[in-house]
Amino acid sequence: MGGKNPNIIFADCDFDQALNTSIHSSFSNQGEICLCGSRILVERSIYDRFVDEFVQKTRSLIVGDPMDEGTRIGAVISEGHLNKILSYIELAKEEGGTILTGGHRLALRGRCAGGYFVEPTIIVGLDQQCRTNQEEIFGPVVTIVPFDKEEEAIAYANSTAYGLSATLWTENLKRAHRVASEIRSGIIWVNCWLLRDLRTPFGGMKQSGMGREGGWDAMKFFTEVKNVCIKL
Repeated sequence: MGGKNPNIIFADCDFDQALNTSIHSSFSNQGEICLCGSRILVERSIYDRFVDEFVQKTRSLIVGDPMDEGTRIGAVISEGHLNKILSYIELAKEEGGTILTGGHRLALRGRCAGGYFVEPTIIVGLDQQCRTNQEEIFGPVVTIVPFDKEEEAIAYANSTAYGLSATLWTENLKRAHRVASEIRSGIIWVNCWLLRDLRTPFGGMKQSGMGREGGWDAMKFFTEVKNVCIKL
């Protein structure tokens, strides 16, 4: 279930809630969650403010030993994956992106010396069709892109081959329903992230898997129906 999930932030959102939750949806588990919102789409009127405050909060995240109480970002899963993440950061630069913070491997001392630690990374200045915005990185790397109109945000959200999840931030209930109905993702969170009930269906669209699990959908998905035909 790959994902290149959009996190759409409209100007009428609860700004502080959207900002704080976006930190979690971007960097939880080092970004190694298929549901992380790795493409942050921000309405232009609040874009500069959001970027400034998002960068500040990201820089305050402590990368380190996961056994330490203050650590917020741990190591990625393997050396191979570390190199993949770093290669995408270099690709983003080649595609014209600007690294606002992060972008490097961190060398720690002590118990975690030699561990596969990557700084949480924020990239701006990229268009929606570049590889960095189209391919799943699966690490602590996000891009932030401005949009002007609702239709533009929907087009950006649907522009990848993936369709696992999406997050919307707006206080306008009609807009929330309207945009959610147009986005091709299996799960849409409105003013929240990773809020799940195992009785509800879960799964993706397009190249983000097929079928649904959860509730009665799980019974159907995990049941093999057999047709036995006997001629009398």
